Formats: sequence, structure tokens, C-alpha cells
Amino acid sequence: MRNESLNSRPARPRTLRSARTSESGQTLMETALLLPMLLLLLVGVIEVGRLAYVSIAVCGAARAGVQYGAQSESKASDTSGMQNAATLDGVDISGMTATATHYCQCSDGTSTACTNNTCSTSTHLVEFVQVNTRAEVNSLFKYPGIPQTFTLNSSAVMRVAQ
Repeated sequence: MRNESLNSRPARPRTLRSARTSESGQTLMETALLLPMLLLLLVGVIEVGRLAYVSIAVCGAARAGVQYGAQSESKASDTSGMQNAATLDGVDISGMTATATHYCQCSDGTSTACTNNTCSTSTHLVEFVQVNTRAEVNSLFKYPGIPQTFTLNSSAVMRVAQ
């Protein structure tokens, strides 16, 4: 019996090379299955980042236009100057449009014309400027169920310095 146990060999452990060979196919298969999902996730993050960037730029352009108009009463009536300030601030956004308005209210909130003070004696005239900006952004790829074009709008209102 003693000789039999010497002649029989214990099971040989797998070598590092054979273990690596059998796992490389599994790794390749996992990579092939996950890579499309990871690429789709990456494209989605890039797309959302682009939309966030343009949205912030459109908002900043509206703010720049309204800041120009709120400096004084003469600049408040310069709607083309406010629109120009907004479009110059959003120069890197193609197709952005800006519209500017100038309006007045009495201090109690009622609307009035800016040319003559029709407010009651207990209230005073308050001037405001408003700039609305708009930009259309096309997505990089066509996604099922998601529109190809996104419209981003922003509006800023500021009281005119008196």
C-alpha cells in the first residue's frame, strides 16, 4: 500500500498560463457586452453637458443685455443697444436671438406709460427693462423618443437706476 500511494500523483494545480487563457475569453465577452452601454452613457453625458453650457450662456446673454439697459434712463430706451449687448455676450452661440423691452409701473404695481407720470401722488414711477433670449440647439445624434432640436429660452428683468 505504501508503494501505491507513492506512485499516484496528487491533482496538479492549474498553472497561471492556463488560468489566464480561460479568463481572457470571459473578459473579452464582458467588454463586448458593456462597451456599447458605456459609449451610450458617455454620449449622453456629453449631450447634457452641451445643453447645460448653452443654457447658461443664453441666461448670461439675457443678463448682459438687461444690465446694459438698467444703467440709466437713456440706455433703458435703447432697445437695440440692449439686444446688441445680449448678442455680443452670446457670440459663441449660433442662431441666438434677443428681444428687449422697456416698461414702467407705479410703485403700487399698476402699469403706466413711461412718457408721463400718471401715478397718484402717493406712488412714484418705476422703470424696468427686460431682455428675452432664445437659442435652438441640435443634438449630436438622433435618439428615439427625444426631439432632435431643443429650444432654450431665458428672460431677465431689472429695475432702471434712477
